[in-house]
Amino acid sequence: MESPQNDLDAELLKHFGHAHFRQGQRQVVETLLAGRSSLAVFPTGGGKSLCYQLPAILMDGITLVVSPLIALMKDQVDVLQKRGIAAARLDSTLTPAETASIYEGLTSGKLKLLYVAPERFVSETFVAKIQRTNFSMLAIDEAHCISEWGHNFRPEYLRLAALAKKFRIPRVLALTATATPAVSKEIREAFRIAKGDHVQTSFHRPNLALHITPVSADRRLDLLIERLKTKKPFPSIVYVTLQHTAESVAGSLQRAGIRARAYHAGLANDVRATAQDDFMQGWCDVIVATIAFGMGIDKADIRSVFHFNLPKTLENYQQEIGRAGRDGQDSHCEMLACADDLTVLQNFILGDTPEEQALRHLVDHLLRQGDEFDISRYDISRTTDIRPLVLETVITYLEKDKILEPAGLFYATLQIAFRHHEDRVIAGHTPERQKFLKSLFASGKRGTRLLTIEPDAAAEKLGESRERILKALSYLEEAGDIEIKPSGLRHKFRLLAGAKERNPHEIATWLHGLFTSRERQDLARLDGIVEFTSAPGCSVRRLLAYFGEKSDSDCGHCGRCRGEKATQLPKGNEADISQADVEAITNLRAEGHAALRAKRQLARFLCGISSPAVTRDRLTRHDAFGRLEAVPFAKVLEYLDVCL
Repeated sequence: MESPQNDLDAELLKHFGHAHFRQGQRQVVETLLAGRSSLAVFPTGGGKSLCYQLPAILMDGITLVVSPLIALMKDQVDVLQKRGIAAARLDSTLTPAETASIYEGLTSGKLKLLYVAPERFVSETFVAKIQRTNFSMLAIDEAHCISEWGHNFRPEYLRLAALAKKFRIPRVLALTATATPAVSKEIREAFRIAKGDHVQTSFHRPNLALHITPVSADRRLDLLIERLKTKKPFPSIVYVTLQHTAESVAGSLQRAGIRARAYHAGLANDVRATAQDDFMQGWCDVIVATIAFGMGIDKADIRSVFHFNLPKTLENYQQEIGRAGRDGQDSHCEMLACADDLTVLQNFILGDTPEEQALRHLVDHLLRQGDEFDISRYDISRTTDIRPLVLETVITYLEKDKILEPAGLFYATLQIAFRHHEDRVIAGHTPERQKFLKSLFASGKRGTRLLTIEPDAAAEKLGESRERILKALSYLEEAGDIEIKPSGLRHKFRLLAGAKERNPHEIATWLHGLFTSRERQDLARLDGIVEFTSAPGCSVRRLLAYFGEKSDSDCGHCGRCRGEKATQLPKGNEADISQADVEAITNLRAEGHAALRAKRQLARFLCGISSPAVTRDRLTRHDAFGRLEAVPFAKVLEYLDVCL
């Protein structure tokens, strides 16, 4: 133990300016200082970050923090640095000089906290750099992502438990705001956390008034406008499912005289950043957003959260309402519940499952490689028509099944922008180095502004090593002579012993079974949302029970407790496939698009679900794309099975 327990309050005040710990924080900190790992399940805004930041300061060595969000990493590092705490982040936005400075801080031991994204661990350079680092702790934010059967599985999280063991990190802190008892158990088992070191605080937020309002699809927008104009519960977040819904609702609110902005992943980065900044600064009262908004947003005075569409899961719902009232003041959370939303949500779930034939193609391709090989995930995603996240999940399953292992990554192409005239860049070096640089630049392909170099091709042409070429270019960039823009990311793998003897078709069938099981589980979660919205009794009590928390009494302040009756969700007439749709499908098939050969591919396309092959062939612009968006995916697939 590096710090006496009775000094913790003084250390908390000294480093963070807080006079007291929040509920659960002290127990987690004491567990870590005692040398044990811990799982902290705190609701959104419950103070999870301090649970690793304070011990990181008090312990010898460096704390490695894994977080999936660059924006959150940047904000936390900025705050820590302002407090005089040696923290840094490694991400794709840094210059080579900044990256080199961080690695120097690792080597010298000057850093106390290093923030990285989970994908960073597939980089051989990063792994080599940190192997000799004295780590005191691994802190994993959004730890529920490790659960294969959780609501937000991220395959790169599966590697973290093995990496903690490989680097001999003495303690792990797993943090999440949305773990059910089953997911918590999975996290504890992965990181060998004792059940007694699982610290969970109450999910009950007495200042949040939860309301479920059944409403038909055609009345929903008017009701939202009425709520916002009469009650003015600003600042407010309105959550929607689709990007075009975010824009249409935001536009309707603006026309109603409400200061609203849309926010979704399809917007240009500068537009999205402006919308967020306007909301944070109070220049915008309402942000209408997909789930892309909210993660890591530190705005304490959000007075209301509306779900214009049904949330995907109760975990999502809990996390999203948790962004309201973090200042402790009363806040309004209302779900405008309509069963018509289920079609889109079900379609996304069903449309994500890859065809078994595509999995066979992928597995067969991987097993036919040499013992060591590299691939472009982007290219394979397009050729197999398997979505990038699904492809990453497949590869992670193959790693887990001891078929292959990652061996790093590299960029196939480097685009060079000269900040000074090329002759000036070369001048000042030794004659031998000048000759090398001239030959290197001559080996590339010249454009109007950029010089494109393929390091492997240049190495073969010049008879030099790839390492020397990269080192020379990195030196010039650090000197301010050039700017390097890498592209063509490729991942390296090794086939493990016995992999080539495995039957690719059996592996593909096993993988397809995993994805169909996941599909069933996700559909069951959606059923859970419907049950929650239409069930009688205290909504808060029901939500707490889902997360394993018992409550002896009703909350007294949710809509149900205040007399709002539970009813079945309104649902319009289910859309069907018309004769005009049949003719459009027939014409589409006659066009012979390679990206639409399989029935499931065609069903996805007709339901408006994009795929890598559809994007590759620019078919999202086709008039038939999304023609059957309002029709259940299962019905579309059934029609294609019968008629094609």
